[in-house]
Amino acid sequence: MSRLIDDMLSLSRIEMMEHTAPKGVADLPALVRRTIEALEPRIAARRMRVELAVDPAVRPIVGDPDQLAQVATNLLDNAVKYGREGGSIRVRVFATAAEGGRPAGVAIAVTDDGLGIPRQHIPRLTERFYRVDAARSRAIGGTGLGLAIVKHVLNRHRGVLEIESEEGKGSTFTAWLPAVPVDTPRPVAQPAAA
Repeated sequence: MSRLIDDMLSLSRIEMMEHTAPKGVADLPALVRRTIEALEPRIAARRMRVELAVDPAVRPIVGDPDQLAQVATNLLDNAVKYGREGGSIRVRVFATAAEGGRPAGVAIAVTDDGLGIPRQHIPRLTERFYRVDAARSRAIGGTGLGLAIVKHVLNRHRGVLEIESEEGKGSTFTAWLPAVPVDTPRPVAQPAAA
C-alpha cells in the first residue's frame, strides 16, 4: 500500500510539473550505473546478469536528474520482474542522430529475455494500472504505475518511450530524450597553499 501511495504522489507531482521545462543537468551513464547498483540485490536474487554498454559520444544533457533516475529505475525494475530468471538484461545508453524531424538525442534502452508482450497490449502499457497479466503482476509486486510515470517524465522532457516486443523473445523499452547540451563550467584553478 505504501508503494502505491508513493507512486501515486510521484505521478501527481510529475503531472503538475509536466509543462515546466527541466533546468537541471543529467549525466545519463552515471545515473544508469547508480540504478543498476541500487537494484543489484534484486538482480542477484533472480540470478540475472546485466550487460551495460555506454556510447562514449553521450554527454550530459539538460534534464531533471531525479525524474530521469525514476525512468531508469522503472525500466530496469520491469526487466528484473519480467525477464527470465537466470537470464540477462541488456542496457544501452547511446546518442542518436537527428532524423526525420526528430533532433539529435540520447536514449536508454533496456532489453529483457522474458516472455514478451502480445502486440495488442503494447499501446496500453503506459496507462495507469494497466497490466497484461494481472495475476502474475500482483504475484511479483509493483503498482501498475511505473510506465505511466516513465511516460509523464518523458513528456516533460519532450522525449518518447518506444516499446518493441515479440512473444517468447523478450522486450526492449527505449526512453529517448532530446540532447539539449549543457554548458559545463570549467573548474577554477585553486591558489597554491602558502
